[in-house]
Amino acid sequence: MNQTRMMNIALMMNIENFKWRYLLTIWMLLNVISVKSQDVMPSPSEADKPLEEVVEETSETKETMSAISVGDSMPVDFLSTSENVILDPENSLSPFWRKLSVLDRPLRILHIGDSHVRGHIFPYVMRCCLENDFGHNAVVDTPVSYRTSGLAHETGQNGIVYHILGVNGATCSSYATPDRMEEVVSLHPDLVILSFGTNEAHGMRYMQGEHEAALGHLVNTLKQRCPDARFLLTTPPGAYVRKGRSQRVKNPRTQSVVDTEMKFAKEHGLAIWNLYQIAGGKSKACSNWVEAGMFQRDKIHFTREGYTLQGLLFHEAFIKAYNDYVAAGLE
Repeated sequence: MNQTRMMNIALMMNIENFKWRYLLTIWMLLNVISVKSQDVMPSPSEADKPLEEVVEETSETKETMSAISVGDSMPVDFLSTSENVILDPENSLSPFWRKLSVLDRPLRILHIGDSHVRGHIFPYVMRCCLENDFGHNAVVDTPVSYRTSGLAHETGQNGIVYHILGVNGATCSSYATPDRMEEVVSLHPDLVILSFGTNEAHGMRYMQGEHEAALGHLVNTLKQRCPDARFLLTTPPGAYVRKGRSQRVKNPRTQSVVDTEMKFAKEHGLAIWNLYQIAGGKSKACSNWVEAGMFQRDKIHFTREGYTLQGLLFHEAFIKAYNDYVAAGLE
């Protein structure tokens, strides 16, 4: 049975529980994206496009002011989890949701960040899920891997165009180079997703004020260069740091990084997805990842299964927010 047929059967059966969505996504990606040490800079390569195994568009694909069905992806064994939602009290994403509900042109999402994004699995799961929800006619279907770029090739048709542009070791400060900003602008994003924080938290002399200033510089630059774009922040998932020669402990600075990003989002009226808190927060996030076997040996990066789960959780929160917009618009 090929991958497309397997995924189509799952959709026809309306399988929404985590176990099946998770296993099917893992199976789909198993031989496509190779998990490697993400601290080694890759050699330049041509832009990639989504998997040819992405599910064919069906009559169930929603395009105009229709809610999208989404299941609960959180493992039942994860403790002290929080509601999986995007926080956006100022409704800053409403203009983007409006564009998505109409989808009368290529709608471009750009996901930038550190090695969690550069590894491709986490954002690529999100990309595949959104293409399944809204159609994949806007991009050319070819495989993606760690060695390829994360940039999609557009066909000119209406639909989701999800670009991935991560950099190993990046912080929000180091990412904001003129060349990289030019590349961002050239992609004409309607939504920019910013996933930083892991490397900030690994700085032994982390200062919240410096982090906030760097984040402000990056966001303000993006706003000036991409005036039509909306912005969505995501917090780091949690990580460990070395203590002595062999021991690893939960990174004590992660919570401070998350607090800074949450404060920044609130003060600047931006949307944010707090993965750290959703996955268990200071007390349980790292423990949940460890007990599920989803960390790599360095306990900073994640296994294929771990990144796949993060992609599914992100997709779930994203669609919930979209559905809230649709519901409000239909009332």
